[in-house]
Amino acid sequence: MEAKFWNRHTETMPRAKLDALHLHRLQALCHYVYERSPFFRKKFDAARLKPGDIRTLEDFKRKVPITDKSEFIDQQLANPPYGPTLAMPEELIVHHCETSGTTGKPLAIPYTMYDTVRYGESWIYGMWALGIRPTDTFYFAFGWGNFAGFWSTYWAARRIGCRVISGGGLDTKGHINAIMRMKPTVLISTPTFALRMAAVASEMGVDVSKSSIKFTYHAGEPGPTALPAMREQIERAWGARAGELLGIAEVDAFAPGCPVGDGVHVNEMNNFTWSMDPNTGKEVAEGEIGENIITSYSNSAQPLLNYRSHDLVRRRMSCSCGRTWAKLEGAVLGRTDFMVTVRGTNVYQTAVENLIGEIPEVSNSYELVLTREEDNDAMTVKFEPVRTVNPDRWDDLARLMSDKIHKALHVRLKCEPVPPDTLPRYELKTKRIIDQRPKEFRRALDR
Repeated sequence: MEAKFWNRHTETMPRAKLDALHLHRLQALCHYVYERSPFFRKKFDAARLKPGDIRTLEDFKRKVPITDKSEFIDQQLANPPYGPTLAMPEELIVHHCETSGTTGKPLAIPYTMYDTVRYGESWIYGMWALGIRPTDTFYFAFGWGNFAGFWSTYWAARRIGCRVISGGGLDTKGHINAIMRMKPTVLISTPTFALRMAAVASEMGVDVSKSSIKFTYHAGEPGPTALPAMREQIERAWGARAGELLGIAEVDAFAPGCPVGDGVHVNEMNNFTWSMDPNTGKEVAEGEIGENIITSYSNSAQPLLNYRSHDLVRRRMSCSCGRTWAKLEGAVLGRTDFMVTVRGTNVYQTAVENLIGEIPEVSNSYELVLTREEDNDAMTVKFEPVRTVNPDRWDDLARLMSDKIHKALHVRLKCEPVPPDTLPRYELKTKRIIDQRPKEFRRALDR
């Protein structure tokens, strides 16, 4: 129970052994998809590629076609529910989920029983490192729909052997009352909803920092490892340790949080990843920012090879925590499709969010509104001051925020205060980017 690692052997495996294991698995996976997936057989044939052509990791990265979410969605729309991407008889599918649809049309995700076990285990590495144990009780503060993210957390809780309490169907006050009555020790939610719950609890006269919650664990949007200011807010509000996992619903809960707290580690037992320059398609060196390209070993029903995440990451191959798995510093640094160039400067969502979080008089409710001005992308920050700030000072806050962003990012953004409770609240993924640009300037799936 006091072990530092959930699986010391795999989490600390030397790089040479990890790479040899990856090559063996990737070669087997290429044969599997060529034989079973009409989608991938067509992709391989179009590239004049045979599974036996993959002899090195470099062969896999360079020769196996890059795939994207839009391809899978198009196939599913043409032949619902899964189309030719399915590599398993449909009668072997035990669980159906979907992506949240925040980038457009949802993607259907089929899971076999094997997939659910592997997917659930991916969460446990980070949870265990944070201190969560089988004696803990999980409280799930969200509705049980088809969203894949927190279903996989449920599979993780069962794999550890923890007690599970569902908050499905309750409103925010109901969640607070259930936590105080049932006394769980682990809160599962999106990070912004954890802060929303704490704020509502305060209005109810409840101090959740004195509740039974010892740990909060999050996914679905940038959280404790991507935004240090948010981690401080959550831990202060709940009096608990906050952790985070980076996942992609259709791929895996592929990167559990690092116990050091400044990033996540790729679960290399379930995934092979590398970083690509999204403009050239070539691999970038360690320490450089590139798009995370993922191949999952845990999706036997709908395999994903060389799959574009559109997440911009900085990869390191060592960490003081002792894990040898690749580390993504700060989790996701930005998105290839959420980057805007404002007067010649590349501006990423997460960079702006980090700066906003450093201003204590600004609440956690804000939006980044994208528009086009004089043939250039423009970004306006709409934010809610905290309730205790006099409206006479709102304009001062806007100037402070604009100056802070200008000093750090070398670009001046318009910052616009709005009254508290003006911006929408979300239980699952918070929508930060409001894209009001003409359709031809938006991401393909948002058109």
